[in-house]
Amino acid sequence: MKEPQYRGVNELRRMFLEFFESKGHLAMKSFSLVPHNDNSLLLINSGMAPLKPYFTGQEIPPRKRVTTCQKCIRTGDIENIGKTARHGTFFEMLGNWSLGDYFKQKSISMSFEFLTNYLQIPAERLAVTVFEGDELVPPDVEAEVIWKNIGLTSDQIYRYGREDNWWGPAGQTGPCGPDTEIFYDMGKSKCGPKCGPSCHCGKYVEIWNNVFMQYNKEADGTFTELKQKNVDTGMGLERVLTILNGKNNVYD
Repeated sequence: MKEPQYRGVNELRRMFLEFFESKGHLAMKSFSLVPHNDNSLLLINSGMAPLKPYFTGQEIPPRKRVTTCQKCIRTGDIENIGKTARHGTFFEMLGNWSLGDYFKQKSISMSFEFLTNYLQIPAERLAVTVFEGDELVPPDVEAEVIWKNIGLTSDQIYRYGREDNWWGPAGQTGPCGPDTEIFYDMGKSKCGPKCGPSCHCGKYVEIWNNVFMQYNKEADGTFTELKQKNVDTGMGLERVLTILNGKNNVYD
């Protein structure tokens, strides 16, 4: 089995931004860690956070396709620091966004192309999750079919519920939707053959999340389709470097 090729931090950041620039995205610089005109956050904690005005319609985006490598601080993970191989308080989040442009097919295809063609990560070392659906929203069959058409086997695709594969403000109204998460299989497990991406044993490391904002949660708790569907993705720079460098944790 072919192993991933080593990449340095600056090289990986450049490769990501240049890849999405070649796909028509505007590469923007990392925003300040201190939010601008956003009282909901003390510090920027994700690549999407500085772009919220574009998603809410408060501001017109400079382009419908955007990519960044955003510096982030996530204090909510403080209890996991030093206990897991993948958590850090400060990290950089690679991301690409579609603001009413492409949707699931293009998003998933570009993610797969970057990981397998540009970073040379073997497709057989990937696992993905999709939203299994519930009484309010049907399963995300479209995302699952796209992954299968790309070449992933049924054994590499896992279906999880709202806790794992749904993005949206808890208990609030507004844009939301299912996501598909991409994991790297580290090849070792303490849990046996039933181990999957939801397990915390360390066999599967989440590296990229593609969020498909296609619904609006109404005040009565129902979900309606959005006219403008958006894509919000995030990939941990340090987590991918861990894999490409053949290490077991982000600190190494």
